[in-house]
Amino acid sequence: MTVPDTSNRPAAEAERLEQLIREAAEPLPDPDDPGFGQLFDRYGGCRVVLLGEASHGTSEFYRARAAITRRLVDAHGFRIVAVEADWPDAAVIDRYVRHLPPRKRAEPVFRRFPTWMWRNREVDDLVGWLREHNAVLPPAQRAGFYGLDMYNLAESMASVLEYLDRIDPEAARLARARYACLTPWQDDPAVYGRAVLTQGYQACEEKVVAQLQALLARRVDYASQDGEQFLDAAQNARLVATAERYYRVMYAGGAESWNLRDSHMFETLLQLLQARGADAKAVVWAHNSHIGNAAATDMGKERGEWNIGQLCRERFGDGAALIGFGTHRGTVAAATDWNGPLEIKTVRPSLPGSYEALAHGAKVPRFLLDLRAQAHGALRRQLAEPRLERFIGVIYRPETERYSHYAYASLPEQFDAYAWFDETTAVQPLA
Repeated sequence: MTVPDTSNRPAAEAERLEQLIREAAEPLPDPDDPGFGQLFDRYGGCRVVLLGEASHGTSEFYRARAAITRRLVDAHGFRIVAVEADWPDAAVIDRYVRHLPPRKRAEPVFRRFPTWMWRNREVDDLVGWLREHNAVLPPAQRAGFYGLDMYNLAESMASVLEYLDRIDPEAARLARARYACLTPWQDDPAVYGRAVLTQGYQACEEKVVAQLQALLARRVDYASQDGEQFLDAAQNARLVATAERYYRVMYAGGAESWNLRDSHMFETLLQLLQARGADAKAVVWAHNSHIGNAAATDMGKERGEWNIGQLCRERFGDGAALIGFGTHRGTVAAATDWNGPLEIKTVRPSLPGSYEALAHGAKVPRFLLDLRAQAHGALRRQLAEPRLERFIGVIYRPETERYSHYAYASLPEQFDAYAWFDETTAVQPLA
């Protein structure tokens, strides 16, 4: 994306944009205030509402998404809460919130790095609310909690085998033979990808795809016995096939592994919408880099990457609402390196010329900015020129922040709305 340097723009131009933001900003109460979620009623008629976050460790983002989710579920009939988490781990939570019997071999969930991303007080509070909400509803109307991601290979393989052991022991025997190719790598599948690339190891692609096809071929027979259990088993089989390919291509670099992952998350979302019925609606939790339209960022324009937000926009049009989140400064739960320990880090004030600096300059502590053309067309046009935007994932390196955590984007093309929290705090991890 060819963009001008916005860091040294005349102060008068920044002040003009800050004033436009101030005029359009709708002040938000605290996320715990009952009125918070009501400000998002305008998106209640959408098929999919995607809620972002500018980091994976900020309490206000989680609490805000929880408040919006509660409102969409309670007042607008959303029955799918789909999050950037591994399917088998989320499935344990789903059975809890929908009052279904627990799996026989349920393991502690969300043990994979970064544990704090889902094992935190903010998510625990939402899970408790979902269970209470569902308690008085018939099963078909209960809201479920689902994972869109594809990293927990070992648990997905185990889930497929557990299902087949119960429903079709002969098919389970064949599945074990097919999955044996991946068994040595199931606890560290990244090593499998390295072995395929550097050691000429025979890939397992044909075997895991054959297992998925075998399961789907018995769809009618299996689903007639227990549709919920079949959906879970089929999704785990899809995950194994996708993860095998993902770890093969990961070491080659480029956009393929990113695109494969986000395509998997999007296709999982479509499977959920189909399974929950023609009137099903979903709220999605994922990072801004996943739920914003990638075509409006460096991701799409420079690297050829797409994401779930872009795919939802193409599929659902105005029936998808893409809502980004941002902050100026505060604290965040993050690590310095992958698989590193959790640290509570100080988030530096946003860089001059960035969208975050403009939002901070508006001097409204919390606000919702509706970026749709019919709401604030003039502001949308003024903000359309690409500027720096901050992205903090599970890794935060403030010492190299400009190059590690900023990229160019066009905010009103990327999001339909932007939720702003000027100062934020870290999530509260659970033991």
